[in-house]
Amino acid sequence: MKTIMRYTKDTMKLFLLFILCTTLFYFGLRAMEVEYQNYHRYDPPEGKAVKVMQQEQHDWINRLSIFFRIGE
Repeated sequence: MKTIMRYTKDTMKLFLLFILCTTLFYFGLRAMEVEYQNYHRYDPPEGKAVKVMQQEQHDWINRLSIFFRIGE
């Protein structure tokens, strides 16, 4: 009987530790989500920014060939 009580006590400790860690993880994710919610990644660049890439005009056969070759 004593073994069953110790097993139950250890199980409850483990369950409470799991709940505590899960809650901490959840609130940590919520805090990160709030932090990055107002982060504007796609704002226009400021200063001396230069456009790096220009889209070239390809016919669809050539574009499909590039897609199959390099996965672009």
